[in-house]
Amino acid sequence: MAGRGRIRAADIALVRERSRIDEVVGEHLQLKRAGGGSLKGLCPFHDEKSPSFHVTPSRNLYHCFGCGAGGDVISFIQQIDHLTFTEAVERLAARASIDLKYEDDGGRPTAGPDRAHAGQRARLVAANTAAYEFYAEQLRGPEAGAARQFLADRGFDRQVAVDFGCGFAPAGWDALTRHLRAKGYTQEELVLAGLAKESSRGTLIDRFHRRLVWPIRDITGDVIGFGARKLMDDDPGPKYLNTPETPLYKKSTVLYGIERAKRDIAKKHQAVVVEGYTDVMACHLAGVTTAVASCGTAFGPEHISVLRRLLMDQDEFRGEVVYTFDGDAAGQAAAMKTFKEDQRFVAQTFVAVEPDGRDPCELRQEHGDAAVRDLVARRTPLIEFVLRTTLAEYDLDTVEGRVAALDKTAPLIAQVKDHALRPAYARRLAGLIGDTDEGEVLDRVRRITGGETAPSRRPRTPQRTPDDAALAVEREAVKAALQVPEIAGPSFDAVPPEAYTDPDYAAVAAAVAQAGGAAAATVTGPAWLDEVAVHCDRESARAMLTALAVEPLRSVGEADAGYVSAVLARLQEMAIVRQVTSLKAKLQRMNPVEQGDEYMRAFSRLMALEQQAISLRQRAIGGLT
Repeated sequence: MAGRGRIRAADIALVRERSRIDEVVGEHLQLKRAGGGSLKGLCPFHDEKSPSFHVTPSRNLYHCFGCGAGGDVISFIQQIDHLTFTEAVERLAARASIDLKYEDDGGRPTAGPDRAHAGQRARLVAANTAAYEFYAEQLRGPEAGAARQFLADRGFDRQVAVDFGCGFAPAGWDALTRHLRAKGYTQEELVLAGLAKESSRGTLIDRFHRRLVWPIRDITGDVIGFGARKLMDDDPGPKYLNTPETPLYKKSTVLYGIERAKRDIAKKHQAVVVEGYTDVMACHLAGVTTAVASCGTAFGPEHISVLRRLLMDQDEFRGEVVYTFDGDAAGQAAAMKTFKEDQRFVAQTFVAVEPDGRDPCELRQEHGDAAVRDLVARRTPLIEFVLRTTLAEYDLDTVEGRVAALDKTAPLIAQVKDHALRPAYARRLAGLIGDTDEGEVLDRVRRITGGETAPSRRPRTPQRTPDDAALAVEREAVKAALQVPEIAGPSFDAVPPEAYTDPDYAAVAAAVAQAGGAAAATVTGPAWLDEVAVHCDRESARAMLTALAVEPLRSVGEADAGYVSAVLARLQEMAIVRQVTSLKAKLQRMNPVEQGDEYMRAFSRLMALEQQAISLRQRAIGGLT
């Protein structure tokens, strides 16, 4: 058979088994317990304020109740890294140290994957990793003296350079290119990875020359690009040069240091945003292990989304984000620009500015690790910094200056996302301007916001109807069949799909039956879900399968046999009650004299159904509270 064949089904099952979905997802966002054995976090596939992304480790499934994304651990990797199914399986297999085997359509073994045909992402990551190893080796050579001196001058010794993966791009035009070509990488791959480019003569040359380089990793630790610092005066390029946009490297989302900071960001509920690679190094060495930096672009909305997921940034669970800016005009301008995007955070945001204008790296050089920690500890609320910076532009000793200052700063107060803080900052602004009534400031803010200075939260009490209650029971029943078929078993199978009033739930029940029934299920989790999906011919029902498989059952704690039995008893009871209602209507239309035998058969049937309904009702009592 041509090609590499397909991965054995048994190996795919092993990859699913050994790839804990909570650990894999947890590399991208913070998860908190949500009850019923479920975990929740902020969805990585859409922007949201409250967590609707649920992960169920016991079934190895996830589902976002906001955007509808869902599936197993393999589909998560497919979506988050834009990979094919095979590429995702191979990546998880490498993570779990599983040796995959391939076979042809007849089940006969075939050779392993040909490197020339490996997935694009895997190839580009491998090329970047090989480049990182090459650069790190070059840093130890005689040509890299200036790079080593640059690091030493900033307080970074050889071991620090190794820990952060620092390297050196040599002077040769194609030293890296020749090295990687010898390892089997094509010219197209090197250009696509941003490691090489075409010269004016059409030949391939290295992108970086005679520069100190830092490997830039994604949140999982894969090397996806580089940042390179100018060392030589005769280098005509910019001070810092980064990998260009590639399938791996998206500067609007990349944060330097995120792979080493992510766990402490989640643990300490804090992220410190600095401006450069050496600042990240200095902070981590000083004990500020939540520091990250943007790469080759300003800190923006997509960077915020990355941090929000790690911080679990929501109303009920607030963290803090601390920005460090240089104390000069450029740093102040950066803070003002940041304030505009800052409202995307629910977390409290702060600014840490060293009075003499030193960045964290310079501060550590001159005053040691404690000074860096103290800088972060003495942070100032971002809004306070913005107000002071703005007011510095006006002469507050004059009436005209105070009026103009109020016109400029009142809209800033109105932008504060936490409405409850607006009155306090209005009073603060009145004090900063001086000779200004705080009531006047508050009135100005109210006019700008349409009168809203405090949160207006009106909890809605949903009005439940009998139909709502019936649908809730039907939903619990199909959830039980998908999540715990070994418990739902014969009781679920005894209820025909026609007993469901909701067409989607009926379609799921029919699919379970066509898959052999819950009682006959020999697998659980994603494998069982796949079997059911194959037999589900209603698109809207198929779309909700992962949601039903992930959404916790309503019982307290994990699902138990008593609760599931009560749900299914209630489902059967409702179906029988509908039969009773229909049979009673039929009896009312019948003539007991003229249709005596038929009438008595129907009446006997009615009595039996009512007794069955009573029995089922008693089974359900106490289980659905």
